[in-house]
Amino acid sequence: MYAIADIKGFQFKVEKGDTLQVPKQDVEAGKKIKIPEVLLVSDNDKVTVGTPFVEGAVVEATVKSHDKDKKVIVFKKKRRKDYSVKKGHRQEFSEIVIDKITIGKPKKAAAKPKAEAPKTETPKAEKPKAAKAKTEKAVKPKTEK
Repeated sequence: MYAIADIKGFQFKVEKGDTLQVPKQDVEAGKKIKIPEVLLVSDNDKVTVGTPFVEGAVVEATVKSHDKDKKVIVFKKKRRKDYSVKKGHRQEFSEIVIDKITIGKPKKAAAKPKAEAPKTETPKAEKPKAAKAKTEKAVKPKTEK
């Protein structure tokens, strides 16, 4: 059984017992996390694809440790311009171990109540009172002094 999970914007293929390096999680080492953003679940021959996520599917994992990746050197240079910049970057990551993948049953939509029969009597439409007041004011002649 495997699943494809979306962890902080990155998609990972996960199986029970896998150890992954994922973007840094805001959880202490040793704590458990639940990942509800599961895009696909494969259970033997049965494959379930979500739209966009599979309802009820959850990947549970334990955060093993936090660390920084290898240094990446960023070097920029423009020849004949006396310009060069050298920078380094170390991306933080969390190492997680997948504990289990659960597939829940999707929630059924509540049954819609039957529509009532339409009423035979329809009330007559009345003009709004505010409209009458406006027309009366417009009709009044102006008095001059």
